[in-house]
Amino acid sequence: MTAVPLGPAPGPIAALAAVYRGQVSRAKAARGPLLFVATLQSVGILLLLRGVVDEGNRTTSRQVVAGATVLVVAFVALNLLAQRFGLLRGAGALDHYAALPVPGAAVVLGTAASYATFTVPGAVVTAIGGSLLYGLPLAHLWVLVLVLPLAGASLAGLGALLGLLAPRPELATVAGQLGMSAILFLGIIPDNRLPGVIRLVRAVVPSTYATDALASSYAPHLDAGLLVRDLVVCAAVAVLSLLLASVAFRRAVRR
Repeated sequence: MTAVPLGPAPGPIAALAAVYRGQVSRAKAARGPLLFVATLQSVGILLLLRGVVDEGNRTTSRQVVAGATVLVVAFVALNLLAQRFGLLRGAGALDHYAALPVPGAAVVLGTAASYATFTVPGAVVTAIGGSLLYGLPLAHLWVLVLVLPLAGASLAGLGALLGLLAPRPELATVAGQLGMSAILFLGIIPDNRLPGVIRLVRAVVPSTYATDALASSYAPHLDAGLLVRDLVVCAAVAVLSLLLASVAFRRAVRR
């Protein structure tokens, strides 16, 4: 019997697209509940805090709406992705992906991108609904087009990293929940309302830069310099976290 020669391995873009399509198809059945829970959680926070925040306090209003919007991204991209990779690692299912003719980076990037995709509708609904609820201007809400992919990529990379590094799936779930709680707490509270030590912690949490970038879009005059700074930090964290997650994936497979 003669061996059948294998075709050439797909290129990086083709491999990434294949993993992305596969993960999106797998998650279609759960898409509705995911979007509902993620959006309902953030909308509930907006409604709850609306009775607490003064109407004239625009700084807090902007921060609350921006923080609740980014929380939608964190729920799916960080929390659920940490659980997903934790379960794959615990069940030994990573071997299936390792057997595919695609690099580990494509697996991590494709899975992260698929989860981040499901955050878009809920985040848009939360941003627009929060703007109307708190009486914030919508003129600069185009910033959301830049914030959502960068926030999704950075948080998805961190979620994958948590799931791949956790020794047990239960710990990956706990880590994802704790990370989402930190994003909620540090996102909706303005920086000037936090104690000095907590400000230092906030400065190293990548989601706060996405929150600040989005909050700046609700100001009467958009500060382009601050916006670019925050978006650059988000992009840098996204690249770094996804690279580290790719390394963690290769190590997990070898084990």
